Amino acid sequence: MAVLTAITPIEYLKGVGPQKADVLKKELQIFTIGDLLEHYPFRYVDRTQFFKVSQLDASMLGAQVLGRLMLLQEVGEKRAKRLVGQFKDETGIMELVWFQQIAWLKKSLQVGSAYVVYGKPTVFNGAISITHPEMELYQAKEKKIGNQTLQPVYSSTEKLKKFNLDTKGLQKLVAHALETVLSTLPDDIPAYIRKEHRLIGLREAMLGIHFPPDQANYEHAVHRLKFEELFWIQLRLLRNKQVNTKKYRGHRFTQVGNHFNTFFNTRLPFPLTNAQKRVMKEIRIDTNTGAQMNRLVQGDVGSGKTVVALMAMLLAIDNGFQACMMAPTEILATQHYHGLKELLGENLCEIALLTGSTPTKERRRIHEKLEDGSLPILIGTHALIEDKVRFKNIGFVVIDEQHRFGVEQRAKLWRKNTIPPHMLVMTATPIPRTLAMTLYGDLDISVIDELPAGRKPIKTVHFFEGQRLRVFGFMRDEIKKGRQIYIVYPLIKESEKLDLLHLEAGLEYLMREFPLPDYRISIVHGKMPVKEKNFEMQRFVKGETQIMVATTVIEVGVNVPNASVMIIENSERFGLSQLHQLRGRVGRGAEQSFCILMSGEKLSKEGRTRLQTMVDSNDGFKIAEVDLQLRGPGDLSGTQQSGVLEMKMANLSTDQALLTEVRETIQHIFAEDPDLQQPSHQQLLAKLTQKGPAIAWDKIS
Repeated sequence: MAVLTAITPIEYLKGVGPQKADVLKKELQIFTIGDLLEHYPFRYVDRTQFFKVSQLDASMLGAQVLGRLMLLQEVGEKRAKRLVGQFKDETGIMELVWFQQIAWLKKSLQVGSAYVVYGKPTVFNGAISITHPEMELYQAKEKKIGNQTLQPVYSSTEKLKKFNLDTKGLQKLVAHALETVLSTLPDDIPAYIRKEHRLIGLREAMLGIHFPPDQANYEHAVHRLKFEELFWIQLRLLRNKQVNTKKYRGHRFTQVGNHFNTFFNTRLPFPLTNAQKRVMKEIRIDTNTGAQMNRLVQGDVGSGKTVVALMAMLLAIDNGFQACMMAPTEILATQHYHGLKELLGENLCEIALLTGSTPTKERRRIHEKLEDGSLPILIGTHALIEDKVRFKNIGFVVIDEQHRFGVEQRAKLWRKNTIPPHMLVMTATPIPRTLAMTLYGDLDISVIDELPAGRKPIKTVHFFEGQRLRVFGFMRDEIKKGRQIYIVYPLIKESEKLDLLHLEAGLEYLMREFPLPDYRISIVHGKMPVKEKNFEMQRFVKGETQIMVATTVIEVGVNVPNASVMIIENSERFGLSQLHQLRGRVGRGAEQSFCILMSGEKLSKEGRTRLQTMVDSNDGFKIAEVDLQLRGPGDLSGTQQSGVLEMKMANLSTDQALLTEVRETIQHIFAEDPDLQQPSHQQLLAKLTQKGPAIAWDKIS
């Protein structure tokens, strides 16, 4: 008979078979014995402690008692029928009660025998009882898995339970799996690292996570498995970064020429912050090494990322290359185009816009100028990655809000030159350091953590529904001053499930209670046709309307310096990241701006924390840290990033110190042994080559 290992299909494990294997695959994505061992318990029942009958009370969530079953009798009739047992220890007597499987229990339970009983104590008619207790015959000389341990509780589903794969059934399968393959599990983390970081062995950790004999054993197992999970993620990311830096040549930008200097000396609208200077210096160094740059620039709304990106593109032009910037929406691409054109002024260099709405004649002109090299900068949407868009010599690519693009879409830009262009990725979503280290571990990361001098912090306040008249009064005052206002709703139409102030009802209420004979309103939501949406947005941008009523479609892509008030309805329903992005739509002009968070009177603890965090802080990075703690890593702005965050043990909001420790360990490994050729690192190299994408997607930011 073949030896079973962790990679053996699950159907070959004792007690599984084809039918159970099929439901395990569909419900829990368990395909191999190893997958089953990585289906970790989500909590434990403490079976390490025994109580006496006299110690039991109804406040206990569960209790384990060792005693003897003295009597068993059937009482009641029909639906009221039940089986009652009398259970005794040296301190007293309690009742055990069953309402189901009565015939089977009468045959299988042994009156007079000693049992370990576990269940939730309740009080009925003044006496302690346990309903449907777990029963195990007590065998003093025999140590059995599942007795006198922290007993695992596994997540299951209704379909699994139909196949007896509830938590008890899964316990049995895991026990079989451990008995079958534990001795063959390879421990790929080198022995010297385990010793240095006081890690128990993998086999001991697997026993300790599934059937820990005590709390200390469990904690050692958790630490080992968290370390392991973070270790392999960081090893692969840092290896990719190292290999790609060697493998992929990059264009060398050796000159700082006329375009860069003219812009810096005569066109820069405000002095660069120290953070902008630092990031520009990092880009300058990267583009002069001869290796392809792959850098993430993250900065809060209004921190000046776009100016840095423009200066980097001008650097490319000074060295004889073309540059482009890709944005996820036509609105945002158009905004970048007009903003950059204004910054460049007249005669510095030509810039063009390419989107799905670009007329055919203009599109043809852009294609020709790209191919002959006379168009140095192109701004656009997905239209940039079409095959017919060919550059003469693309050397620098900027991708804005990169999480909104698929990996393959970004790769098409990467392939538009024989030597890949340098990549600068921008995100306005502040990312906590630990999340960035895991999500973008193979990129170099720059942070612009200062706002330009003179920018006034946005004042944020929280009002309940009963204070709406005060808000209306404030709106009137701001409009009289010539300011504009956003009002954002979470839904377009009324939802049967969510009692939210939706856009249509909100608009009706606004026009009834807040009549505006001299003012106009723009309405924008995601279900509008693109042309209509753009028309309404442009009316607001031009100042033809004073109030924009919208859904979160305006989260990214509207820049109206005159808009000084952001009102967010049902703000408790939004995540912190989204609230912060919405708030960033105001505060772009010289005047004081305000963000008003409207909510119902009843708030959950988490909802209250979110709103108070917004009132207390304008720092996107602090807000992101709170967000990470509240909801875990999840996805970045709603989009899962290539599976990097699919962690079963580690938690990026609580394991920051461990992640730093792991990353430093791996950096030390590569510093000492770049090609992993030392005998102690052979298993690391083997693990890295086991599986991996055929294309170096990780290189494409």
